[in-house]
Amino acid sequence: MEHHSLTPSQIAKLNTKKGLVALMSKRPYNVFRALRYYDYERNLKKLQIELVRLQTWALKEGERILIVFEGRDAAGKGGAIRRLTERINPRHVRIVALPKPTEEERSQWYFQRYVQHFPTAGEMVIFDRSWYNRAVVEPVNGFCTQAEYESFMNHVNEFEQMIVESGIRLVKIYMSISKTEQAERFEELRNDPLKQWKMTPVDEKAQELWDQYTSYKNKMFANANNGGIPFNIIKANRKTQARISVIKHILKSIPYDKNLEV
Repeated sequence: MEHHSLTPSQIAKLNTKKGLVALMSKRPYNVFRALRYYDYERNLKKLQIELVRLQTWALKEGERILIVFEGRDAAGKGGAIRRLTERINPRHVRIVALPKPTEEERSQWYFQRYVQHFPTAGEMVIFDRSWYNRAVVEPVNGFCTQAEYESFMNHVNEFEQMIVESGIRLVKIYMSISKTEQAERFEELRNDPLKQWKMTPVDEKAQELWDQYTSYKNKMFANANNGGIPFNIIKANRKTQARISVIKHILKSIPYDKNLEV
């Protein structure tokens, strides 16, 4: 579209500091991409204010909040978590991204190493991948036995019911991207020296094992929908939209006091 097709309100947005930064930050210049980013930044700020209100409520009421992020490699979990946490009080939020289990942890009850990171009163804990490694990543890559996988699937709903009955607010999010989008993001990671560390041997095989991941992912969803706590599936091909959707879902899922002063 030509410049003259812009509305007065769109021109006003571009004439702000935020609008100019959005317009000039990427080449080739794209007016409508800049407008989308301007709207995204405004919406994000409003939602982040609500997240501060949610945290204030949780501290006041002694609430415990547990948010689980799942999704394919490069689905944008980390970026969504950063936007979720960047404006709230860091003293009362923890991000848990566990490495592969030690030999000692392998000998423990499977859920044990996750439970020790659960929130205390007034705290929000965010799992960047969780016990659901055993539902998808481990069986696809041969990191667990078939018996271990089946045992997990038989007990995970009961485990999560215990979490909820203990008073913890549990929110489960799955970020979904297409195979093409994943391939493009992997290529971007490989070519960015500041992000190359994010690529792991498991990531390198993700495209090759796409269909196997899909099969186990669908079994995970079916199991959660069959008497468990379902995942909220976020379409994540467009990162900015996904981040907004994630925060909106969390705010909708937890009945905090929306009139609380912050």
